[in-house]
Amino acid sequence: MDRKWVTLSNTTVGTFMALLDSSIVVISLPTIGRELPGATPAVLLWVVLSYSLVTTTLLLSLGRLSDIFGRVRLYTVGFAVFTVGSLLASLSATGGELLAARVVQGVGAGFLFSNSAAILTDAFPPGERGRALGINQVAALSGSILGLVLGGVLTTELGWRSIFWVNLPVGLFGTWWAYAQLTELHRPETGARLDWQGNLTFGLGLTATLVGLTLGSLGGWGQPTIVALLLIGPGLLVAFVAIERRAIQPMFDLGLFRIRTFVAGNAAAFLAALARGAFTFVMVFYFQGVLRTSAEEAGLLLLPLSAAFAVAGPMSGIVSDFTGARSIGTAGLLLSCVGFGVLVLAPSSPSYSTLAAAMVLLGIGQGMFAAPNRSEVMSSVPAARRGIAAGVGTTFLNAGNLGSLIIGFTVLASVVPAGSLALAFAGQTGGTIDASAFASALHLLFAIALALTASAAAVNLLRGHPDPPSTPTEVRAPAVG
Repeated sequence: MDRKWVTLSNTTVGTFMALLDSSIVVISLPTIGRELPGATPAVLLWVVLSYSLVTTTLLLSLGRLSDIFGRVRLYTVGFAVFTVGSLLASLSATGGELLAARVVQGVGAGFLFSNSAAILTDAFPPGERGRALGINQVAALSGSILGLVLGGVLTTELGWRSIFWVNLPVGLFGTWWAYAQLTELHRPETGARLDWQGNLTFGLGLTATLVGLTLGSLGGWGQPTIVALLLIGPGLLVAFVAIERRAIQPMFDLGLFRIRTFVAGNAAAFLAALARGAFTFVMVFYFQGVLRTSAEEAGLLLLPLSAAFAVAGPMSGIVSDFTGARSIGTAGLLLSCVGFGVLVLAPSSPSYSTLAAAMVLLGIGQGMFAAPNRSEVMSSVPAARRGIAAGVGTTFLNAGNLGSLIIGFTVLASVVPAGSLALAFAGQTGGTIDASAFASALHLLFAIALALTASAAAVNLLRGHPDPPSTPTEVRAPAVG
């Protein structure tokens, strides 16, 4: 087999597995909360958040390390670390141990995400690069879709630990395959330096902010520790921008923010992720907690959303090659607004046909926006900056998803009584859930999502015509990642 196709196959497997674990755990959370000692609602939230938080905060740093020490080498390390984290997660005896294992998984996923696109870019010539990256992205999307269904089936039939077992044979083979078959085509920057100040301020600032928001969502906004976190976190992020403006080799290429299409596209993607990121999370607990379905049934009930997204994404990408991302992306976001509007206007106990119709609208709408937007953003930056541009875009996307989860949990915790919320997170182990309060929380959350999606549509509409790719000398900050 041609070596470039070996590279595509391996990086596709790695990306698929990392995205699979971002969704496969969500569908299993009620079962984990019911069966694992110490798995409180807050711990369950952080089982999801920690994975994305670690990946988000390390993404650009790991990409820079890979430029210095070799992309294939650290990608292979990431495969191994992810596999070890999966093994530890399957052996967890308490909620705390599971949380720690998810952090290890997040570190491995960070290595995989930060290097797969760059390795593919190195391996494929420009004329074939778009197709290769498109196949890789479709595989990633397939992982997030399959995770919901596969997680439900495995949890129902074999128990929640089996959702981590599936990673072990794939991870062991993928690690060996990467070590034996992938070739380092990038020349490591032996004289380069790591931006330690930028890495520390960004990682600590984002972590402190998200921890403060999460703890505050549990009902303690006025506590001194939480207030301190919410002051220190944003302060460090402001300091990070100042540090990056002065750094000789910054981790975050601020020069990219001179490109209008890059700024507008990432801003719209952040708002769209902030709107939709918590949808699956809250609906899992609605189906399993309020409606008392099994994990397997809940995964199947969510299938219209994932299937619609999977169909609309590739098709809209092809159409956008002729129309651009502005028109089709804005139309998709407005269609998502209609989907959220259906959910806002739905009764407290809606029929499944109503929910399914709304999910199809949401899936098609987000699919119409995501692929064209990503393509136009990446095309707007110089070729030499595409690695760091991909990292910056993924960072904004992950930050939006994380923020959405926090908004979702805050709304649930503020509207649903604590006892009912605990029962929902445990998949209804006895007692009665306040279904009307849960429905009220969902309506409020959908109204917030509608407003955020409308904001994303406005930003996308005002993006104007795409900027032509600037030359490397037009971007002041040196390239990283």
